[in-house]
Amino acid sequence: MPIEDWFLSRTERGNPSSDLPAWSEGNLCEPLIHGATYFADLVRSVDSLGKGDHLLFTDWRGDPDERLLPEGPTVAELFSRAAERGVVVKGLVWRSHLDKLQYSEEENRHLGEAVEGAGGEVLLDQRVRRGGSHHQKLVVVRRPEHPEDDVAYAGGIDLCHSRRDDENHLGDPQPVTMAKAYGQRPPWHDVQLKLHGPVVDLLDRVFRERWEDPMPLDVENPAAYVRDKLNHADLSADPLPPRPAAAAPAGPHAVQVLRTYPAIRPPYPFAPDGERTVARGYRKAIKRARRLIYLEDQYLWSTEVAALFAAALKANPDLHLVAVVPRHPDIDGRLALPPNQVGRELALRLCREAAHDRVHVFDVENHQGTPVYVHAKVCVVDDVWASVGSDNFNRRSWTHDSELSCAVLDETRDERAPRDPGGLGDGARVYARDLRLRLMGEHLDRTDTDALVDPAEAVAAMVESASALEEWHRGGRSGPRPPGRLRPHAPERLPRLTRLWAVPVYRLVYDPDGRPLRHRLRGAF
Repeated sequence: MPIEDWFLSRTERGNPSSDLPAWSEGNLCEPLIHGATYFADLVRSVDSLGKGDHLLFTDWRGDPDERLLPEGPTVAELFSRAAERGVVVKGLVWRSHLDKLQYSEEENRHLGEAVEGAGGEVLLDQRVRRGGSHHQKLVVVRRPEHPEDDVAYAGGIDLCHSRRDDENHLGDPQPVTMAKAYGQRPPWHDVQLKLHGPVVDLLDRVFRERWEDPMPLDVENPAAYVRDKLNHADLSADPLPPRPAAAAPAGPHAVQVLRTYPAIRPPYPFAPDGERTVARGYRKAIKRARRLIYLEDQYLWSTEVAALFAAALKANPDLHLVAVVPRHPDIDGRLALPPNQVGRELALRLCREAAHDRVHVFDVENHQGTPVYVHAKVCVVDDVWASVGSDNFNRRSWTHDSELSCAVLDETRDERAPRDPGGLGDGARVYARDLRLRLMGEHLDRTDTDALVDPAEAVAAMVESASALEEWHRGGRSGPRPPGRLRPHAPERLPRLTRLWAVPVYRLVYDPDGRPLRHRLRGAF
């Protein structure tokens, strides 16, 4: 299987200003499903660091008091202890909007203060497009004397409240406030990727490009600049130590690092016209889909994204699309809710018009019947190509905010039938297939996941399970609860008058476009 059939070439990446290689081979990738799994692994990795080692991280939100294990440490304690041991601790956290808008400016500021008090350095980074955010969730652990122990974590899980949930989906004891339907302790489903091998060096470069950007941290925000000056905040990045040598090959996985950076002024020196390799990577992979696209996503609400799925469905009569999404948006409110609802309604309608009987959308609940908030950003195409990242399937993530995703191709073939579900000669791969089966198995309460290997049988099992659970609810929940956690997802169709104002608000505020004008006019990424 030529890697370039699935991965973007350097030319296709479209960003010659970055020296990031097109992809990295010889890696070992492990999906960490659930925040509790990720946090426990992160604690082990960071606690093993010593003087002169490196701990680099970026995040959308960081809550200093979030407990990473039931009895601690907290995020601030873990990173501060590392800094006190002489570990080089550097972080970039989005400055965020005001807490009055239910964002996290103060939490991110307090995390930085705690770590800096121990000798680390955490900067609040507002170098984004107006109304945008830094959404990358990355931790890089380097051991210059032992590169074979280097590890990185990239995916959808922030170092903050509500993320420490497990397979039982009873929620994090330290929750964030969400829509009432999710209760006081919202159940949370998420995925982070653990990476060993040469790709850790690539992710180190991703961090360094942002850290070494000479643009002021609070660009176009004079109020923040004045407040920072009065508070004696750290507004300049100290030099990083030299980048250690990359680790030797560690496994059979090729990894392509995909990113989104918007087109902004002044420009990023490493992406003067922005970078949209997330969008380009998905577009290339989706065009090769023949049997099954399996995805989990927080939003799935842009017509520009849905159009790619619709085109693939029309071109391939055996292709099915399976999507696992949240039942409700994360926020309530007469003004906030409709724009969140209308985007998904429009996107799913476009897909179903292309192939109404081959589009299967589900949401998730725990065994108590409480909806689970799906925050994962996962895509598996024909059990060959698989991605885990911070990006959602919407225009904002593909063009407007900073994002980071890792696509994986495994050189190890999976010998279970069907051995080549796509029929293109690529052959199913162990990593992609196992990731899909693990996620499906949890949602269906099944341990016999070999019965889900065949795409047709997997789709039938999901439809059957979701239908049985839906009927049980409609029947007053009488009798034993059927196994499984999926229910058919049916987005609410909004009244016509509501749609008149909700659609433009959705497109301008919730799902803005960060492409250069020439790309918008051509409909290109």
